[in-house]
Amino acid sequence: MPEESGLKKLTRNKFARFLISSGSGFLVDVLAFYLLDRYLLTQPRYHLGFTTVEHHALALVISFTLGVMVNFLATRYLVFSESELPFKKQFMRFALVAFVGYFANLWVLRAFITYLHLAPPVARITAALSLFFASFFIHKAFSFNLSLRKHAATNN
Repeated sequence: MPEESGLKKLTRNKFARFLISSGSGFLVDVLAFYLLDRYLLTQPRYHLGFTTVEHHALALVISFTLGVMVNFLATRYLVFSESELPFKKQFMRFALVAFVGYFANLWVLRAFITYLHLAPPVARITAALSLFFASFFIHKAFSFNLSLRKHAATNN
């Protein structure tokens, strides 16, 4: 039996595919934030109903939402496609995990900057990576309702 190529092995690995799907969402988030912050949201503040928000805060909400949507779709179809939960339920669970993850990331980011004195860009990447591993298992078990015990069997 011929040896499987490294790229083929990598694409068959759920964890590697999750890294790609999460990375895609992160890239969309960062790119959208940059475009919104630099070119599209030209006013310093925006009045939204009964509140006023700074342009960078609005850019973050929009970009984060776009990133979560891309991440969800990629994760649903490329990583955990065997899930039998309805689309809407998967998305609601995924969005809840992303919402909680946003605040966890913010807390870890602040801790890395304040207590470990990491530079903000290094702290941002380190915080994202530190929470990435937990995110895989939380999404597998909660968002897509798949057994963690079967992880080793379905990983390849």
